[in-house]
Amino acid sequence: MYFAALLARTEDGWEASDTELDEVETLTDLADLAREAAEDDEPVLVCIEQEGAWFGVVRVEGEDDPRIFVSDAAAAARNSYGEILLTDELLGREPDDGKDLDLLVDLDGTEDGEPVPDDDEEDEDGVAGGDALPAGPVGDAGLLADFGLDEKALLSLTPEDALSEIAEALGCTDMLEAVR
Repeated sequence: MYFAALLARTEDGWEASDTELDEVETLTDLADLAREAAEDDEPVLVCIEQEGAWFGVVRVEGEDDPRIFVSDAAAAARNSYGEILLTDELLGREPDDGKDLDLLVDLDGTEDGEPVPDDDEEDEDGVAGGDALPAGPVGDAGLLADFGLDEKALLSLTPEDALSEIAEALGCTDMLEAVR
């Protein structure tokens, strides 16, 4: 089961709303959704959880690049909402724009009839192309430090309690529970 919520800071405090991510296909789409909920350039947090498996937080402020934290990259990669958050930059990978070019010009070492690796096959983490993902946190663990949830505290959260603990640190537990 998935749950996604937008937490937007306003002049009166934080406002919470649940959100559907059916139309969100990229991190840019997610950031645009957050910016629509923003008041001025105040921060908006998009919180996503898969019950018992992983959680992610995206912080968007104005036109700045989103800051992202994912509690377990390998678990998040197994579903479409997690894949949105797991950008090449977040994972410290180079974008794979050149893979197809190498195959087109046949410079990948398969000129002698060796089988061409199928980049569409998934590895044990469910990731296409065989890129292993860490079974642990990735991203900016300090993205909530100015709201009272420092890096150490964020890293210690379990997927079951994470959104409640984040809402408590922000002072909007009742609002989050109302939309849950």
